[in-house]
Amino acid sequence: MQECLFCKIASGAIPSKKVYEDADFFAFEDIAPQAPTHILIIPKKHIPTLNDITEADGPMMGRLMVLASKIARERGLDAKGFRLLANCLEPAGQSVFHLHFHLMGGRVFRWPPG
Repeated sequence: MQECLFCKIASGAIPSKKVYEDADFFAFEDIAPQAPTHILIIPKKHIPTLNDITEADGPMMGRLMVLASKIARERGLDAKGFRLLANCLEPAGQSVFHLHFHLMGGRVFRWPPG
């Protein structure tokens, strides 16, 4: 999608602090971090929201979870704890309509988040 912010970041049209990239995924540091570690993990395939995932996307979503765990380990969060979060639609806090997961760690999190 030419107008999608995250598609532009994944393609390199908009600079970012890249953490990881392969054929299917792109991970980068959040520009407004809410924790000492705050990384966004996105599929390169444009999927607007969690509501738009199909059965065919299941294997890709599983690989995304494995990638999140790998990045957490690389950042030393596996023993300290981390949060993996996806917002779906504006009332839940989604502001960019390209599916993305926030990988956050390095501080204590509370529940409910508020």
